[in-house]
Amino acid sequence: MVLKYLYILLVFIPVTIIGKIMGCSDTMLFIFSSLAIIPLAGLMGKSTDDIACFCGQRIGGLLNATFGNATELIIAFVAMKEGLFDVVKASLAGSVIGNILLVLGMSMLAGGLKFKIQTFNRNSINITSSMLLFSVLGLSIPAIFTHTLPEGSLTAQYEGLNVIVAVLMLLVYVMQFVFTFVTHRALYEETVPADEGELHKASLPRAIGLLVVSTICIAVISEIFVDTVEPMAESAGLSKTFVGIILVPIIGNAAEHSSAIIMALKNKMNAAIEIALGSSLQIILFVVPVLTLLSLFFTPMSIVFTPFELVSLVGAVLIANNVASDGESNWLEGFQLVIVYIIIGAAFFFV
Repeated sequence: MVLKYLYILLVFIPVTIIGKIMGCSDTMLFIFSSLAIIPLAGLMGKSTDDIACFCGQRIGGLLNATFGNATELIIAFVAMKEGLFDVVKASLAGSVIGNILLVLGMSMLAGGLKFKIQTFNRNSINITSSMLLFSVLGLSIPAIFTHTLPEGSLTAQYEGLNVIVAVLMLLVYVMQFVFTFVTHRALYEETVPADEGELHKASLPRAIGLLVVSTICIAVISEIFVDTVEPMAESAGLSKTFVGIILVPIIGNAAEHSSAIIMALKNKMNAAIEIALGSSLQIILFVVPVLTLLSLFFTPMSIVFTPFELVSLVGAVLIANNVASDGESNWLEGFQLVIVYIIIGAAFFFV
């Protein structure tokens, strides 16, 4: 498993904490904490998979979906408490865009170079990509709504719409599990996240302990990471939007991204696409609504994304729908997805 090659990066957990105590520069702390988060995210995903194999398909699927983006949720929550709403929303948009364009693109590119043509379960993937399109359109409504109101008159009206949209997104998220694991479970029988032999190696107590420890470590390191985002961006001449939409998602999703590419290299394209698109769907239907509702206990956070973020999101999802429509993938499709991601990243660099 790719995670074993990331274990060496765990040394950056104490390095980050010691660096914070010793007063290292924000840029160095940003690098240290980023390198610490990458293996921690992988450990959290690995422990969740191990727990899931003891709980049966339905509960296991729920655990995988709920904790699949726990790293992004923790980082975003810490940033939200600090009032870095632009970074939070940019990182969430960046996670979706990165999963669809970069992760899916690299998976198709790597797998296509090895197997020429790869096939996947078109029915289940089409359902996921269609839900993604619905979800992004739902996110667009608050942004459109703000343009219909006079300047300075948002307040209560807008906060009410925020809550309604968040609750409805969570409702769709729950209904997705009913569809996947109850009414239409046969559609997803081909989707296997990893080798069966791998799933049964760990013991349940060890997996639970690993999940708890990795979650606590991510929470601690995320505090340091978030504190360094603004100073690092200023010193490096980068915008907070670029850091949020490109750097933060890559750091938080590195282990998951590697897993998708390895699935593609094993000719398990169905699993690779589900990792990429399923993770994006969880971000929109679970992470964004949960953060919106949690923000009510601090400073309410709007779910209005910038026009360019929305255009990039909708464009990425439309591409995903098109790619998933024929049930086949090749290296050229993957190459095109990666190029689109690079173009979007270059545009955000100059924002």
